[in-house]
Amino acid sequence: MALDITQSDAGRQARAIALRLKEREGPLLPILHEIQAAFGHVPAEAIPAVAEVLNLTRAEVHGVVSFYHDFRERPAGAITVRLCRSEACKAMGADRLAAELSERLGTGMGETHPSGRLTLEPVYCLGLCACAPAAQVAGQLLGRATAGAVADAAGAAAGAGAAHGNTGGGESGR
Repeated sequence: MALDITQSDAGRQARAIALRLKEREGPLLPILHEIQAAFGHVPAEAIPAVAEVLNLTRAEVHGVVSFYHDFRERPAGAITVRLCRSEACKAMGADRLAAELSERLGTGMGETHPSGRLTLEPVYCLGLCACAPAAQVAGQLLGRATAGAVADAAGAAAGAGAAHGNTGGGESGR
């Protein structure tokens, strides 16, 4: 669950996380995952804090955050909808699905709806190539996805989140 903190606290908390995990082998990715789990994204204030603790440049840390699609630089919506953009899914209609879903949900690919209710993201393989096109809604995989099925799943996730007091977007803290 994302914490409600001020920007100045973000750097301090990121630094504390980095200090706690810095002795791990290859600590950068685990540190960034932990920061994202705490904040719901990797805030800009975390970059210099992590760089200092690990004796890296800010550019090196930012390069890792921007390279890996699982890291967010801004908070995601309450529900995350991911659409596979790999070749197998494209061959089975993923481009049409993306266009239909973007129109139906009212947000573009890689964007969060202005209401904050959902984020529509591209991913490059969900491992359901035999059931293309594939989607993931609030952590649940959908094979042979249609715009209607994905929109229905997003609506159900939003309803479940409201009923259980959570957002329904917690795939794995990423």
